[in-house]
Amino acid sequence: MTTTDRDGIVANAKYLRNVRPVDPEEIHEYVEGTPHPAVVRQVLREEAVDLGLVERDDGTFVPAPERVVTGGWSPEAFPERYAHAFEDLLVERYGLDWHEGESAARLRETIRRLKEQYYRQHPVEYDEEVAAAYGIYHLPDYYATVGYVLDTLTERDLLTTPIRVLDVGAGTGGPALGLHDFLARHAEDALVDYHAVEPSDAAAVLDHLLAETGRNFHHTVHRSRVEDLDLGALCTDPFDLVLFSNVLSELDDPVAVVESSLDALGPEGSVVALEPADLNTATALRTVEREVVSRTGVTVYAPTLRLWPDTEPSDRGWSFDVRADLEVPPFQSRLAAGVGDADAFVNTTVQFAYAVLRPDGTRRSDLRANPTRHAKMADLDRHVTERIDLLAVKLSHDLTDDADANPLFKLGDGSEETGVFGVLTRRTSLNEALATAPYGSVLRLEQVLALWNDDEEAYNLVVDDGTIVDFLG
Repeated sequence: MTTTDRDGIVANAKYLRNVRPVDPEEIHEYVEGTPHPAVVRQVLREEAVDLGLVERDDGTFVPAPERVVTGGWSPEAFPERYAHAFEDLLVERYGLDWHEGESAARLRETIRRLKEQYYRQHPVEYDEEVAAAYGIYHLPDYYATVGYVLDTLTERDLLTTPIRVLDVGAGTGGPALGLHDFLARHAEDALVDYHAVEPSDAAAVLDHLLAETGRNFHHTVHRSRVEDLDLGALCTDPFDLVLFSNVLSELDDPVAVVESSLDALGPEGSVVALEPADLNTATALRTVEREVVSRTGVTVYAPTLRLWPDTEPSDRGWSFDVRADLEVPPFQSRLAAGVGDADAFVNTTVQFAYAVLRPDGTRRSDLRANPTRHAKMADLDRHVTERIDLLAVKLSHDLTDDADANPLFKLGDGSEETGVFGVLTRRTSLNEALATAPYGSVLRLEQVLALWNDDEEAYNLVVDDGTIVDFLG
């Protein structure tokens, strides 16, 4: 096809898009050389993002509707169509019996090695086999995680389509597939311009799985190191969402990379960073968050809200969310069958640390502490053995393993310099919000007893039958 033919198709589409649906069967007659309708359709698909068009079931193209994305994400399993597509790739590489014999042994050993390398914070080199093992172990939980974090943005109507997305370190595609399904739940005609940055062999898996996404999910994979790219040049317009999913711990200078992504972000966009819930990666994420905030002035939207103006937390910052387990996907159960350490190859838990940053100052909650009414966590040393009132963000689920122990929850207000934990010693109808409020909620605690815990070198806020805890949002 000549440039003239393409220009003619685009010109006709621009004219007709505001008049009636753009039909390749019609406009091919208006273009010099009368290209086949199939050729016209392909050009319209390639130009759809710039034209702002979505393709309908009947094959025509119409202006992409502007919609506010709603929440309510709660997947029970990794979708079958993606599981089948991924297993097709395993069959292609290792044969029909990929889960047996030598190939299965190699994949199991690779998963064991990956887990050990992550635990010891050693760098990981992603060749084809590592990418396959990584996909087996992490596709389901990474798929689920991203939607739970995007849910927080829908609470304030901050996620809209059409949308431009940059996924830095896209890996084998779990977050990309979760993003796709999150946006497509109520709007299959959502126009998405998705750009992935993935330099490793995981990109081959990503490409294979992106083929399962909808026709209006336009995807481009950039097989380069993020440090070597001009992120602002990847898209004609600024990005609405920049996603760092389980990659910050693998970057040489994650703070610099996140800062550069802010330059490619629109003024009302969001940076979403995700990491596994383990101590090393979760606290490293919080360190990056704090350094980026300090250097750029960007606002933390969630979950670690700063409830006091001009304060920043400096505690260890180990905080993570926990959601319902997923069903075991077939490719995990096949690899785990018949081996003594089968649990090592099944990963259906959904536990994650996250940070959402925004340049426009928007926060998940606009609540602020009042110095005439609330104690500040940075000043808890002044209040030990006293009953005090304060505002706090709930930053954990129950951290105890013993069913007979008092429930324990990490709390923060954005000023904490040392760990602060709420201990529910006597549960009543007036204080049960400490236990029942969702992760990331803002709570008001009245008449809570402040104590110092020598063993843990942390402050305990004792919630008993004299304490009132209100869920504020």
